[in-house]
Amino acid sequence: MPVPHHVGLAVGDEVAVEVTAVAHGGHCVARHEGQVLFVRHTIPGERVLARVTESGAGERFVRADAIEVLSASPDRVDPPCPWARPGLCGGCDLQHVALHRQHRLKADVVREQMARLARLEVDVEVEPVPGDSGGLGWRTRVEHAVDGQGRAGLRRHRSHDVVPIDWCRIASPEVTSLDVPSRPWPGVELVDAVAPSAGEPVTVVVPGDPPPVVRERVVAAWPGPDGEEHRLDRHYELSARGFWQVHRGAAQTFLTAVMAAAAPRPGERALDLYAGVGLFSAALAGAVGGSGQVLAVESDVEASAHARANLAAYGNVVVVPSRVDDAFGVARPSRRGSARQRGSRPRQQRRSVLLPASADVVVLDPPRTGAGRGVSTEVAALGPRVIVYVACDPAALARDTAYLGEAGYRLEGLRAFDAFPMTHHVECVARFVPGPAEDPHAREPRTSDGAA
Repeated sequence: MPVPHHVGLAVGDEVAVEVTAVAHGGHCVARHEGQVLFVRHTIPGERVLARVTESGAGERFVRADAIEVLSASPDRVDPPCPWARPGLCGGCDLQHVALHRQHRLKADVVREQMARLARLEVDVEVEPVPGDSGGLGWRTRVEHAVDGQGRAGLRRHRSHDVVPIDWCRIASPEVTSLDVPSRPWPGVELVDAVAPSAGEPVTVVVPGDPPPVVRERVVAAWPGPDGEEHRLDRHYELSARGFWQVHRGAAQTFLTAVMAAAAPRPGERALDLYAGVGLFSAALAGAVGGSGQVLAVESDVEASAHARANLAAYGNVVVVPSRVDDAFGVARPSRRGSARQRGSRPRQQRRSVLLPASADVVVLDPPRTGAGRGVSTEVAALGPRVIVYVACDPAALARDTAYLGEAGYRLEGLRAFDAFPMTHHVECVARFVPGPAEDPHAREPRTSDGAA
């Protein structure tokens, strides 16, 4: 369809564009007559025919799909999944990209976010996580949506529409064996297929009965500060719908990276923030020993209950069931339709009496939104010798890196892992130590859309 004569591109317009760089979020950047296009299903350096799928705020940018490749990258491959195409399943962003180039693209995103939001130039490579086959068959938890006809499938990109599928190519064989997409699910909204590392795979329907408890086994080893190898081999219990890393090899990989970066010592006090069911807390408790202490802070009531059970054998662990910002007495962020519009202040909590005034080691694994300025500042105020930050979003990590820099902590090390092959997601483990604070005249960290 030819582009009509109007200001800017509209949904349905098709234009040939040169793709320049990868952007955070699973798309690449192109421009047409001064307007920015965020184009999926392409690779930097390609020339594609892009169809506009969505207009941005004030039409400063548009979203688009590459519906035809006019000049292909040498790293382009045929997607192994027939549903990873424009207008179909939105789960995989990069199936059309060779795996080695996927790693490079994700590293580019991490570097760009750190440079733009934290004003730091970092050298990072994305490391593979063991447990998949060429980027496929790794996902041990798949949430299927169910349409009005009772058919289970996956969501269309940026949509609630359900795309019926045969089976998910990145799902583990155990998940695939449950055969969720081929079975009818009348009266059901969601079907979770869960394949724990210990025990049989299960399906959980929503709405339905309470999810069963599943068990995950983690075996990991890391060098301690004494030069000896430290090991962990234990099971964790959690709800089948509770949070756990979806890649079979991720929990072991992240635990090893975190403990190597933290290097906890006997007798130290450690905080495990956003602790989940206690993955890191158990390893920290063993490392600091009976003369040390671990405080695990987790907001989810069910997860914190499982953490207590998982950590019951350790007499040096206290589980604090609380939001992390609440525990520190940090005002919660305002929701949309904000407190300012309602004429009231953001909710302010009193600092928990269970939180110490100081700590030696802090490990934090916040949600995708990150810890934020308030929590980052409070963490730094504890004066730890090391902070280890596990991040599932490089933009949030970069913003919090800037906040920690303002509070006197510098980024000393950064590792990135491909825990979500075929998607744009990347997991980072960052190590911070006391160091010169950021120049107070440096610009304010910017949000992910470029606005201050």
